[in-house]
Amino acid sequence: MNKNWCVKAPNPQQQAVLSNSLNIHPIVAQLLINRKITSVPAAQAFLSCDLSSLHDPFLLKDMDVAIGRIRQARKKQERVLIYGDYDVDGVTSSVLMNKTLRAGGMDVIHYIPHRVHEGYGLNHSIAEFAQKNKVGLLITVDCGITDVDEVSALNQVGIDVVIFDHHEPLKHALPPAVAVVNPKRKDCPYPFKDLAAVGLVYKLAQALLGRGAQEFLDLVAVGTIADVAELNGENRVFAKEGLNRIPTTKNNGLLALIHSSGIKGKQIRPHSVGFILGPRINATGRIGSAEKALNLLLSDDLKEAHELAKKLEDMNRERQKTQNAMIEEAISMVEREINFKDDKIIVLSKEGWHRGVIGIVAARLAEKYYRPSIVISLEKGIGTGSARSVDDFHIYDALTYCSDYLENFGGHQFAAGLTIREEKIDLFQKALNEFAGRHLTPELLTPTLELDSEIALVDVNMDLVKSIETLEPYGEGNPLPLFCSRRLSVKTPPALLGRDTLKFWVTDGLVTFSAVGFGMGRYFDLVTRNSEIDLAYHLTVDTWNKEPTVQLKVKDIKVSS
Repeated sequence: MNKNWCVKAPNPQQQAVLSNSLNIHPIVAQLLINRKITSVPAAQAFLSCDLSSLHDPFLLKDMDVAIGRIRQARKKQERVLIYGDYDVDGVTSSVLMNKTLRAGGMDVIHYIPHRVHEGYGLNHSIAEFAQKNKVGLLITVDCGITDVDEVSALNQVGIDVVIFDHHEPLKHALPPAVAVVNPKRKDCPYPFKDLAAVGLVYKLAQALLGRGAQEFLDLVAVGTIADVAELNGENRVFAKEGLNRIPTTKNNGLLALIHSSGIKGKQIRPHSVGFILGPRINATGRIGSAEKALNLLLSDDLKEAHELAKKLEDMNRERQKTQNAMIEEAISMVEREINFKDDKIIVLSKEGWHRGVIGIVAARLAEKYYRPSIVISLEKGIGTGSARSVDDFHIYDALTYCSDYLENFGGHQFAAGLTIREEKIDLFQKALNEFAGRHLTPELLTPTLELDSEIALVDVNMDLVKSIETLEPYGEGNPLPLFCSRRLSVKTPPALLGRDTLKFWVTDGLVTFSAVGFGMGRYFDLVTRNSEIDLAYHLTVDTWNKEPTVQLKVKDIKVSS
């Protein structure tokens, strides 16, 4: 699919100020500007972030109240129930809360709802469960901020609730909890609003344990990165410090997972968390219960941890098998049933599709066809759907327009969930495409490649690569820098390697570099020897059986105009 290249406009004046003041490469200065880091103090803080830059946890509204109630529970020897979520952020938050409270000698039990059978957040049966297990205090992590009725039900049976959640609160009310710790509260003065739940729980650990909390930064990094939190501010500190600690972690579960996933001895980067560790932790909550992932990260026994890690590997393979089969089936349905002249939004439904992976399938369809995509799993006439959008199209607004056909829905601009009766799906699809017809222009259906800078190939060298590495770790809000160079000559015939990998050499007449494009075999006929091309690429280092050399990791190729 052709992409529009959008090169960010350079700012030579700001670039010079940052470059001269901080003694950094002008291209690095421009990269900071592109990430909206424009002042010298902000740039200095970004480049030198460390634990000393973390904010006082007591700036969080209700943190003092939450700690007071926890200390009261410890004094009264009350049992505490930690109620979490089934994704990586929820599991790591639950583990961190457990370890923090147990460090104070408290009696702790857990509850993580089943994704398919119970869904997200506090459920109506939790009051009965808490009473049966003689719970005095319930603490939610990564959920609870919208569960007004459920918290009220717990209060009615004499169980206090403390909420640690990072999601958006309801506009009209907070749950009637003893304490609601959430930086997104309108009355919360905390300077950094974008903490993942595990980062929020770390603030509690920081308040209760002081420097002792630093032992848990590995978990904080895993939860923060896997939850696709923006890696700026405190999240950048957590990711940077936590990633450095993962290879020497004291957490048996993480050690076992690193070993079983085949990355032992390798450098742990955000990609390692987002695409290797995170999916294995997530798989248990997608295929079954998240309890196995929770028990893995809580395990005090290394042998037990290795056994649990193997079970996570098995469940991840099962998840991949289920997911891949559904993706293939969904693509086949799109090719047969969807007319892109009429349908700007993909809507697919099928009885028996696994609800735990429909979000992944919707994301793949949106990526492949560059259309908003909704995948619905049907069971006994009721559909559970997951929606994923494309840039500049607000899927939540589209669902709001069609709300008469939905039982319920929720989400944001790029992703949403919904429930619908089977007999209303056709009407829903028609209404969606009416909305899309007015708001989804042909221009919005062409993907845009956001490029940081156009640079001359002669300016690329190992010193530049090393300078750019000071921006790591990369992730949401701080993407891997993407450059382009134009009118390059292909120096060698292209080679097509395993897994659809394209490799060739390019030159500007002054310097020559190897270029590799993973999954880019479709460009083979475009990259002929002596042809002139424009390249969009990341700068990487090739260390394969030789001295490190600069390599261009290709993202897109165009014939030079």
